[in-house]
Amino acid sequence: MKAIRYHEFGGTEVLREEEVARPAPGPGQVLIKVAATSFNPVDDHIRLGVLADAIPTPFPITPGLDVAGTVIEVGAEVSGLQVGDQVVGMFPLDQHGGAAEYAVIAADLLATAPSAGALIDAAALPLAGLAARQAVVELADIQKGQSVLVNGAGGAVGSLAVQLAVDAGATVTAVDGPQHADRLRGYGATKVVGPLDLADGPAVVGGPFDVVVNHVRLDADGLAKLSSYVADGGIAVSSAGAMPADDERSVRTASVWVTPNGAHLADLVSRLDDGRLELTIVDRRPLQQLRAVHEDAASGKLAGKTVITVD
Repeated sequence: MKAIRYHEFGGTEVLREEEVARPAPGPGQVLIKVAATSFNPVDDHIRLGVLADAIPTPFPITPGLDVAGTVIEVGAEVSGLQVGDQVVGMFPLDQHGGAAEYAVIAADLLATAPSAGALIDAAALPLAGLAARQAVVELADIQKGQSVLVNGAGGAVGSLAVQLAVDAGATVTAVDGPQHADRLRGYGATKVVGPLDLADGPAVVGGPFDVVVNHVRLDADGLAKLSSYVADGGIAVSSAGAMPADDERSVRTASVWVTPNGAHLADLVSRLDDGRLELTIVDRRPLQQLRAVHEDAASGKLAGKTVITVD
């Protein structure tokens, strides 16, 4: 089978298309004929070796943490899945495998693919959706009537975080560039504002807020200033650096370290099928262009969520 792999950390030149043996599922696993994967910024960081200490991963590495496809073989001790099922899933951060014609993944990390939309587009959901859900539902536990600020709302994770917060009944202020404004209002954001000048303070954008969800990489000073946007007794959740807590004001903080979870993914699929969530995909490119996708991401030219079609 064809796969994109790399045998050492480095720039995009380490990505190579190779012919490799098709894997076989072990106990608790299934073999998937891959329809698509997608690019996530963490793919670039892993390839560069930036996360080598935090996420030890043996070479060779087949990138692609997201996967959408069809089950073609079921390993022992697997229940609830059968050959022919269309599924989506996220690999553990130290495993990967979506950038190949076939992939083996643990059955409990999978969910039935959305019934709405193309199977390839479902590959845009797992990592971004799980990161957003783990921020909004598990960590922040956003409730009806709360005020929420989502910083970096236009990206793949931020867009889903906005929608999940709106779905929970919160009043959401979305922060990102003007090119995202109409879409974010369409998701139900009450207010959409441009990138924050953190020195201005929270009142300028209607804060402080019960919950701040941050998806913008900031330095330590920026993260500290953003903490002031959280109301007394509130919580800040960040996927882009740890925000400092404030015991004096009872402000709690939490960091998102996205992990695969089949049950959480099934919940996201249900919301998609019910029309309560929407995926925004800006491009679909074939597996053979994966290196070019990594190059565009590294040079800041990747416009947004990009699905990598395999089938």
